[in-house]
Amino acid sequence: MFYHEPALFEKLPAMNDAMNDGTDIPSEQQEPLVAPAPDFATAVQPSYVRTVFLGPDGLRAGWGLAFYIAMFYLLHSVLSWLARPLEARASELWIMMLEELIVLLAAVIPAFVLARVERRPWAVYGLPQGKAFGKLFCAGALWGFASITLLLAAMYGMRLFSADHLALHGLRILKFAVFWMVFFLLVGFFEEFLLRGYSQFTLTRAIGFWPSAVILSSAFGLIHIQNAGEQWPGLLAAAVIGLFFCLTLRRTGSLWFAVGFHMAWDWGETFFYSVPDSGTLFPGHLLKSSFHGPQWLTGGVVGPEGSVLCFVVIAVTWAAFAKSYRQS
Repeated sequence: MFYHEPALFEKLPAMNDAMNDGTDIPSEQQEPLVAPAPDFATAVQPSYVRTVFLGPDGLRAGWGLAFYIAMFYLLHSVLSWLARPLEARASELWIMMLEELIVLLAAVIPAFVLARVERRPWAVYGLPQGKAFGKLFCAGALWGFASITLLLAAMYGMRLFSADHLALHGLRILKFAVFWMVFFLLVGFFEEFLLRGYSQFTLTRAIGFWPSAVILSSAFGLIHIQNAGEQWPGLLAAAVIGLFFCLTLRRTGSLWFAVGFHMAWDWGETFFYSVPDSGTLFPGHLLKSSFHGPQWLTGGVVGPEGSVLCFVVIAVTWAAFAKSYRQS
């Protein structure tokens, strides 16, 4: 970039006339023909570290996701270590509840920190506080319970599923109904926010929404492999349900519908209809239920999510939701 001072070029004709006339130009009036460089002419380049970690819209997506994952595992380890004295005195069910609370905190706290670093409002990560437990959450809960009911009603009509009698009585019904509702609310918050909250938002900045949705929903399916009794049909169903949750995020602009759906589906599956959930039959369920027939229809030890009928119900639910919640 070239710099010039307009006033200098205005003085040049007068200086030339004086030289032609032989007139001496006083030294204090003599000015250089090349203007001096101003103080700000030296370019200030951003530091190498800043260039590596920051882009035009703040912290680069890859680094943000890497920091988030690292902080999640670190915080999970620390909180688990702090909770050991409590776990030593608690029953198995309360240990499960505590572990869900720990992983939820480990997923949410790093996102709060990174929101401050990136100077972003919390709502962009899918859980706007103004919509907490509002219309979308309640609608999601209704859709979730209706979907698992449709699946098991189809199995019942095909004589693949039966509920023989109550397994709980009296106040124990209310006790376990509330316990499993709170437990699966934590599960819904954790799994939805971990994979469709900060992670979905940040990865979308790098590669777009649906490519991110496919990657993270595949991860959602794979993390279920740690469940005892889980098999590949259940893993695939979890991934497909994860994609459906991404659709709800895309159409509603928040995770509240998905959290409500996730909670109600798991609650209906585990407590109300008392069938295996991702390969696990939990204690404290309402009914004495059983499956009859081939595993590819019933899901076997995996539960309804391992049945081919689950994919039919997901497809019906996907189509109904897409029609009800139009793209804004």
